[in-house]
Amino acid sequence: MNYRTIGVVEMNSIALGIQTADEMSKAATVDLVMARPTCPGRYLIMVAGDTGSVKSSVEVGRELGGDQVIDWFVIPSVHSMVLPALSGATIVPRINALGVIETYTVASCILAADAAAKAGQVDLIEIRFAAGLAGKSFVTMTGDVGSVKASVAAGIEGVGESGPVYSHVVIPSPSDDLKAQLV
Repeated sequence: MNYRTIGVVEMNSIALGIQTADEMSKAATVDLVMARPTCPGRYLIMVAGDTGSVKSSVEVGRELGGDQVIDWFVIPSVHSMVLPALSGATIVPRINALGVIETYTVASCILAADAAAKAGQVDLIEIRFAAGLAGKSFVTMTGDVGSVKASVAAGIEGVGESGPVYSHVVIPSPSDDLKAQLV
């Protein structure tokens, strides 16, 4: 599906997360894109639809989740590469320079990925989140060195108040061995 607006609520409680996902999907006309546990014992809820409906749904999630909400966002006009990168379904013809942004939450990583994709001529390779990462997430991207540098910088800025970026790198010419591990 071609989603224009997505919203996420990331929570510390799995049980409350399941209840919150149910209430968010009932609160407005949205598609429940993702509702699942992640590491370390968190729960991630993603909805999509028109901007007003997504905002309403996320607000319900934030209210119901209360102090168990660790991060959230609404992105109107999400970049078309974000959802395929979340599912690992991107096709990248070749890897030139490599950019990586690592964050403390899934929500902040998706914000970084969206901002990075919108800022430069890069291809998102993958947004990997939480599972086996102690709750951290990272996004990988490729393009020419200048575009990757600009996109990484924009991605870091795009996280905003959502949470600090843990780490980031730009590798101008990754080895063939590393490239083979990324695709």
